Amino acid sequence: MTTYLVTGASGQLGQRVVDHLRSLVPAEDIIALVRSNSAREAFEAKGVATRTGDYEDLESLRKAFDGVDRLLLISSSEVGKRADQHRNVLEAARDAGVGFVAYTSILNADSGGMALAQEHNATEAALRESGLPHAILRNGWYSENIAGTAPQALEMGQHFGAAGDGRFATASRQDFAEAAAVVLAGEGHEGKTYELAGDTDFSLSDYAALLSDMSGKPVTYVNLDEASYTGALVGAGLPEGFAAILADSDARAAFGALTTQSRDLSRLIGRPTTPMRETLKAMLG
Repeated sequence: MTTYLVTGASGQLGQRVVDHLRSLVPAEDIIALVRSNSAREAFEAKGVATRTGDYEDLESLRKAFDGVDRLLLISSSEVGKRADQHRNVLEAARDAGVGFVAYTSILNADSGGMALAQEHNATEAALRESGLPHAILRNGWYSENIAGTAPQALEMGQHFGAAGDGRFATASRQDFAEAAAVVLAGEGHEGKTYELAGDTDFSLSDYAALLSDMSGKPVTYVNLDEASYTGALVGAGLPEGFAAILADSDARAAFGALTTQSRDLSRLIGRPTTPMRETLKAMLG
């Protein structure tokens, strides 16, 4: 029997990974790492065992990883703390004798120049230095990241950004979750780095036109410089540090950071990636 553990299992990506993993391996071989009783109860209702662990509590991770063969490290959402948290996970995995680790990094981590990539690059380096057999899953932008602002864009008739004519090769969160499950459950992925993104890309002007077409309401793309976009995001209620990171990501997208010609994602999931139109359709109802 092979035992599979998914960290960050109660998050939006993690839940989808566990659900797809259940279609690939027996549910009794899956362990979801959680931090709350409500998450534990939700997984156990699906027949999935849970263990409690926190990225900042090394001993809890060592206990959680005991007897685990293959582990998916879903990157922490705590920007600024992630490199140290991920090192804890890798140390615990090594101590527990885990046989394989897959890690969710970011698209073009070593070449895109995004501030958001810094902690991912540090984790990739730590993973290589750990000696653990591993695969790196460089996830591109989720379509939901952009489509989530559609209601505001429709209300204002404008979608704001700082990407210029830069292209975004997005895919749905479900697409990325299925790829992670496939790699965790499969063989032959050791030593691989996958650049995961949608089969097609688009500019934010293209996105605004699509939103207009689907809604019947005119929406235009308004391109701002990075500093102005940061200010707009802060004005919309985001913390300044996080707003700056998002604006930086948009600005780097202008130079290709969030697009790729790789078709690793569709190859892994065995089907075309989900078009933005489908994600928007689901979100707009």
